[in-house]
Amino acid sequence: MIELCRRQLDFGDGLIAEEVGDLWEDWMRHVDQVLDDPLLLKMVYDALACRWTNSRTRGRKGTPADVVLRLLVLKHMRNWSYAVLEREVRSNLVYRQFTRVGSAKVPDAKTLGKLGIALGPAIVEQIHQRVVAIAQEKKIVSGRRMRVDTTVVETEIHYPTDASLLGDGVRVLTRAMKRITKLAGTAGAKLRDRARSTRRCLIQIGRASRSRAEQGKERMWQCYRRLMAITGRVVGQARRFSREIAEGIKRCTCPLDQAAVEGDRTYLETMIPRVQQVLRQTRERIDLGNTRAPGKIVSLFEPHTEIIRKGKAGKPTEFGKMVKIQEAEQQIVTHYEVYDQRPCDSDLLIPALEVHEQQFGQVPRLVTADAGFYSARNEAQAHERGVKRVAIPNLSTKSAERKALHKKRWFRNAQKWRTGCEGRISLLKRRHGLNRCRYKGASGMRRWVGLGVIADTLINIARVLASPASR
Repeated sequence: MIELCRRQLDFGDGLIAEEVGDLWEDWMRHVDQVLDDPLLLKMVYDALACRWTNSRTRGRKGTPADVVLRLLVLKHMRNWSYAVLEREVRSNLVYRQFTRVGSAKVPDAKTLGKLGIALGPAIVEQIHQRVVAIAQEKKIVSGRRMRVDTTVVETEIHYPTDASLLGDGVRVLTRAMKRITKLAGTAGAKLRDRARSTRRCLIQIGRASRSRAEQGKERMWQCYRRLMAITGRVVGQARRFSREIAEGIKRCTCPLDQAAVEGDRTYLETMIPRVQQVLRQTRERIDLGNTRAPGKIVSLFEPHTEIIRKGKAGKPTEFGKMVKIQEAEQQIVTHYEVYDQRPCDSDLLIPALEVHEQQFGQVPRLVTADAGFYSARNEAQAHERGVKRVAIPNLSTKSAERKALHKKRWFRNAQKWRTGCEGRISLLKRRHGLNRCRYKGASGMRRWVGLGVIADTLINIARVLASPASR
């Protein structure tokens, strides 16, 4: 049964409050007040209540909605894993009081992970919008200025090479077929384990790739073709296993074991097309020299990962998703978005203005971004919408009038303010983990980015409220 908050405090909660009440960090008290917002709690409560049909009225008492929200916020404030979150909250009385756990039992890491998944990306985005609305109600942000930038959040994958992807394919398919054989016996197709020959090919490819001679390159291509042949045979064997499970040749007498076999069959049917795609793109590169095969994937486990090149000297190629970060005054992130496919930066400015106008009821007086967002069409449309000053440099201009505009004081000041967006993105990556997503899948990427942005926004709200000027 889901509760909005704990209905009755224990005797130990009073002792904890008395002992650690003056040990809270500066940001905690103001964030504590923001997280007490009834609308925020109702969003979390409704999301948790949707897990099961009778979650509101039946079953044992689960983790209250306010505790779930505070635990997730604390996790992303500190950039902890669920296991570290459980350990730290269990051992720290300040965290127990802040998260409203008190003297009760802290949910274990596995339960925390399930509760985090229950708050899907749509709920996380609604929570962020409510936090921004609270900042607006407290006169922290008014929407007079807007800056926008994009960055890449990498997925949790190893550096992709054709050889490593083929090795992953052989490993996961063989592992699933071993589980099926263990449960269903030796009926039907027999499993042939090709893991050893696959490892040998991978070692030979690694050695040959370090050679600069033509003989070494030729040896590497031969090893690649041998590895592709091995992978093709493993894929064929996996397809036979899947077909025999569907036909009832491979089956178990125990219903639980049969359910596990059906689950492995579903896993095979998910992975086989991905391994076949890796085979196709490897064959395109080895035989035809084409590195831009259609439908190219760089991970069997995170197939939504994109190859993104933003021209960085230190990291020319990144593997993840493009994310837009949109800010207003006081470093408050007013909107974020994770894109399914990388868009052009210049296509994002006008939609960002529309989102800003919808949030604040007015267009900003000043809009600034880097040169990637510039286009004459964007600048004209921004002025038509009522934006007074658009400070986006055009680095390829030869117009003396445009160069003079770039030297004006308001334009230079706007660009100085714009560079703060680079610092905000850097801080999001260093403090809240947006350099690399630790959640799985496309929805996990959106939850990871959203919760990190919420944590940063709460800290900035607390910073403004704690400053002497706000008192």
